[in-house]
Amino acid sequence: MANVRDIEMKLPSLDDLFSSQEERDDAKLKRIYEIPLGEIDPFPDHPFKVRDDEDMMNLVESVRANGVLTPATVRKKEDGRYELLSGHRRYRACQLAGLEVLRCEVVEMNRDEATIFMVESNFQRTTILPSEKAFAYKMRLDAMNRQGHRSDLTFSPVDKKLRSGQELASAVGDSQAQIYRYIRLTELLPEILDMVDEGVVAMRPAVELSYIPKLQQGQIWESMELEGCTPSYAQAIRMRKLSEDHKLTPEAIDAILMEQKPNQKERIVLRGERFSRLFPPDLPVSKREDYVAAAMEHYARFREKQRSRDDAR
Repeated sequence: MANVRDIEMKLPSLDDLFSSQEERDDAKLKRIYEIPLGEIDPFPDHPFKVRDDEDMMNLVESVRANGVLTPATVRKKEDGRYELLSGHRRYRACQLAGLEVLRCEVVEMNRDEATIFMVESNFQRTTILPSEKAFAYKMRLDAMNRQGHRSDLTFSPVDKKLRSGQELASAVGDSQAQIYRYIRLTELLPEILDMVDEGVVAMRPAVELSYIPKLQQGQIWESMELEGCTPSYAQAIRMRKLSEDHKLTPEAIDAILMEQKPNQKERIVLRGERFSRLFPPDLPVSKREDYVAAAMEHYARFREKQRSRDDAR
């Protein structure tokens, strides 16, 4: 006979006693609702861009044909409206597809929990721009620091920041130093940050430029646009040092940018309004060389046809 002490007795809970199996099974499922788009607000300062590009048009067609297969995630706000945590692209696709509701899972979270969840869920995207990482890391780290401040009074603010940075690095795969480099990008002028997203300005020079006041960043951006070149890491360090010494003038910026870099080949610089007005307004600086080359090739073919007609006369 088995020893009574060896037999594990599992008594049913009150919920099990006074609920049906159907109710218990239903309670385990996520609650999915169809919420009108007009009752859903985007997450404040959402750092991830939603573009009406080719991928979005494909998503719109999918939504028209099949609906939203993966529900978005929202939380209920105090005013009765809903705040979108994940699914901003699905929300936009529903708008473009002419749908009036979005399938959503409703969760209960406070502001900091919602911020961390929003960043984590959007990091599943295939492509994330440097600017998106920059603001996402900053938002998540700020939320983690606030959570640590409330829950643990035995650490100094510096200790908590270090712990949060280490925890975030473990979660996202970037080193702690790289995370703080990304966060520095939030101090850049938007026009320069766009150039980082386009791959025109490299990460390390951009970090150095972020320490320069915005007014001087504007002068640097104007000079980059005019001269058609960007600073190397060493040149960005020199600009930062001159700025700290109150010696970074527009003339100094131009002189630094016009220096020939070790790996830089001979180039033609198109200066002034005469040339800048000929480029399409939405053409990135990084594409101007290709644009000029295509225009010259087109003109060369035109000249060749003209010569052929002259020879035939």
